[in-house]
Amino acid sequence: MLAILGVLLPVMSFSFALGLTLPLVRMERLYILEDTPSLIDIIIGLQQEGDTLLAVAIMLFSVALPGLKILVLHVACLQRRAGWAVRTLSALGKWSMMDVMLVALVIFAAKTSGLASASGLPGLWFYGTAALLSALAAPLCLRVARAA
Repeated sequence: MLAILGVLLPVMSFSFALGLTLPLVRMERLYILEDTPSLIDIIIGLQQEGDTLLAVAIMLFSVALPGLKILVLHVACLQRRAGWAVRTLSALGKWSMMDVMLVALVIFAAKTSGLASASGLPGLWFYGTAALLSALAAPLCLRVARAA
Protein backbone atom coordinates (compact mmCIF):
# COMPACT_ATOMS: atom_id res chain seq x y z
CA MET A 1 0.00 0.00 0.00
CA LEU A 2 2.88 2.36 0.72
CA ALA A 3 4.23 1.74 -2.79
CA ILE A 4 0.88 2.73 -4.29
CA LEU A 5 0.84 5.91 -2.20
CA GLY A 6 4.44 6.55 -3.19
CA VAL A 7 3.22 6.84 -6.78
CA LEU A 8 -0.22 8.40 -6.20
CA LEU A 9 0.89 11.32 -4.05
CA PRO A 10 3.56 12.81 -6.37
CA VAL A 11 1.43 12.25 -9.50
CA MET A 12 -1.53 13.88 -7.73
CA SER A 13 0.53 16.93 -6.71
CA PHE A 14 2.06 17.30 -10.16
CA SER A 15 -1.36 16.97 -11.82
CA PHE A 16 -2.84 19.58 -9.48
CA ALA A 17 -0.07 22.07 -10.29
CA LEU A 18 -0.53 21.50 -14.02
CA GLY A 19 -4.31 21.73 -13.63
CA LEU A 20 -3.97 25.19 -12.10
CA THR A 21 -1.52 26.58 -14.65
CA LEU A 22 -2.33 24.92 -17.99
CA PRO A 23 -5.27 26.17 -20.07
CA LEU A 24 -8.52 24.62 -18.83
CA VAL A 25 -10.89 25.47 -21.59
CA ARG A 26 -10.93 26.89 -25.11
CA MET A 27 -13.71 29.43 -25.57
CA GLU A 28 -14.44 30.53 -29.10
CA ARG A 29 -16.61 33.55 -29.67
CA LEU A 30 -17.97 34.62 -33.03
CA TYR A 31 -15.65 32.09 -34.75
CA ILE A 32 -12.84 34.66 -34.59
CA LEU A 33 -11.92 35.29 -30.97
CA GLU A 34 -10.46 32.53 -28.87
CA ASP A 35 -9.53 32.42 -25.17
CA THR A 36 -7.67 29.60 -23.43
CA PRO A 37 -7.47 30.65 -19.77
CA SER A 38 -6.00 28.60 -16.96
CA LEU A 39 -7.79 28.41 -13.62
CA ILE A 40 -5.41 31.00 -12.20
CA ASP A 41 -6.12 33.29 -15.20
CA ILE A 42 -9.87 32.93 -14.61
CA ILE A 43 -9.54 33.89 -10.95
CA ILE A 44 -7.32 36.89 -11.73
CA GLY A 45 -9.64 38.00 -14.53
CA LEU A 46 -12.70 37.82 -12.28
CA GLN A 47 -10.96 39.86 -9.60
CA GLN A 48 -9.81 42.48 -12.11
CA GLU A 49 -13.34 42.80 -13.51
CA GLY A 50 -14.72 43.49 -10.05
CA ASP A 51 -16.23 40.07 -9.34
CA THR A 52 -14.17 39.70 -6.18
CA LEU A 53 -16.68 37.53 -4.32
CA LEU A 54 -16.86 35.04 -7.20
CA ALA A 55 -13.06 35.08 -7.54
CA VAL A 56 -12.68 34.36 -3.81
CA ALA A 57 -15.25 31.54 -3.97
CA ILE A 58 -13.49 29.89 -6.92
CA MET A 59 -10.12 30.41 -5.26
CA LEU A 60 -11.38 28.81 -2.04
CA PHE A 61 -13.16 25.81 -3.56
CA SER A 62 -10.92 25.18 -6.57
CA VAL A 63 -7.45 26.05 -5.28
CA ALA A 64 -7.24 26.41 -1.49
CA LEU A 65 -9.34 23.45 -0.27
CA PRO A 66 -8.03 20.93 -2.82
CA GLY A 67 -4.47 22.16 -2.20
CA LEU A 68 -4.97 21.82 1.54
CA LYS A 69 -6.35 18.29 1.08
CA ILE A 70 -3.28 17.33 -0.96
CA LEU A 71 -0.97 18.82 1.68
CA VAL A 72 -2.79 17.01 4.51
CA LEU A 73 -2.59 13.74 2.55
CA HIS A 74 1.17 14.13 2.18
CA VAL A 75 1.73 15.01 5.84
CA ALA A 76 -0.63 12.30 7.12
CA CYS A 77 1.06 9.62 5.03
CA LEU A 78 4.51 10.72 6.14
CA GLN A 79 3.64 11.01 9.83
CA ARG A 80 1.32 7.98 9.87
CA ARG A 81 -0.85 9.36 12.63
CA ALA A 82 -4.55 8.69 12.34
CA GLY A 83 -6.10 11.14 14.81
CA TRP A 84 -5.83 14.57 13.27
CA ALA A 85 -5.61 13.17 9.72
CA VAL A 86 -8.95 11.39 9.96
CA ARG A 87 -10.68 14.50 11.27
CA THR A 88 -9.08 16.83 8.73
CA LEU A 89 -9.49 14.55 5.72
CA SER A 90 -13.11 13.77 6.55
CA ALA A 91 -13.88 17.48 6.76
CA LEU A 92 -12.03 18.23 3.51
CA GLY A 93 -13.51 15.17 1.80
CA LYS A 94 -16.97 16.72 1.95
CA TRP A 95 -15.77 19.42 -0.43
CA SER A 96 -13.52 17.22 -2.57
CA MET A 97 -15.51 17.23 -5.81
CA MET A 98 -16.79 20.81 -5.46
CA ASP A 99 -13.74 22.04 -7.35
CA VAL A 100 -14.42 19.85 -10.39
CA MET A 101 -18.08 20.83 -10.38
CA LEU A 102 -17.19 24.54 -10.47
CA VAL A 103 -15.00 24.05 -13.53
CA ALA A 104 -17.72 21.98 -15.21
CA LEU A 105 -20.25 24.74 -14.53
CA VAL A 106 -18.03 27.31 -16.24
CA ILE A 107 -17.83 25.14 -19.35
CA PHE A 108 -21.57 24.44 -19.27
CA ALA A 109 -22.37 28.15 -18.90
CA ALA A 110 -20.16 29.03 -21.87
CA LYS A 111 -21.75 26.35 -24.05
CA THR A 112 -25.34 27.19 -23.21
CA SER A 113 -24.99 30.97 -23.50
CA GLY A 114 -24.98 30.73 -27.28
CA LEU A 115 -22.28 33.36 -27.46
CA ALA A 116 -19.35 31.00 -27.15
CA SER A 117 -18.43 27.38 -27.65
CA ALA A 118 -16.21 25.70 -25.11
CA SER A 119 -14.05 22.59 -25.08
CA GLY A 120 -11.79 21.11 -22.44
CA LEU A 121 -8.01 21.40 -22.69
CA PRO A 122 -5.16 19.56 -20.88
CA GLY A 123 -5.47 21.69 -17.73
CA LEU A 124 -8.96 20.33 -17.17
CA TRP A 125 -7.76 16.74 -17.57
CA PHE A 126 -4.87 17.24 -15.15
CA TYR A 127 -7.16 19.00 -12.67
CA GLY A 128 -9.69 16.15 -12.84
CA THR A 129 -6.89 13.61 -12.48
CA ALA A 130 -5.67 15.32 -9.32
CA ALA A 131 -9.19 15.30 -7.87
CA LEU A 132 -9.68 11.61 -8.63
CA LEU A 133 -6.25 10.63 -7.31
CA SER A 134 -6.89 12.52 -4.07
CA ALA A 135 -10.17 10.63 -3.71
CA LEU A 136 -8.26 7.36 -4.19
CA ALA A 137 -5.30 8.28 -1.99
CA ALA A 138 -7.30 9.50 1.03
CA PRO A 139 -8.71 6.11 2.13
CA LEU A 140 -5.37 4.40 1.44
CA CYS A 141 -3.54 6.97 3.52
CA LEU A 142 -6.06 6.66 6.36
CA ARG A 143 -5.69 2.87 6.29
CA VAL A 144 -1.89 3.20 6.55
CA ALA A 145 -2.23 5.80 9.34
CA ARG A 146 -4.61 3.59 11.35
CA ALA A 147 -2.34 0.55 10.95
CA ALA A 148 0.68 2.43 12.34
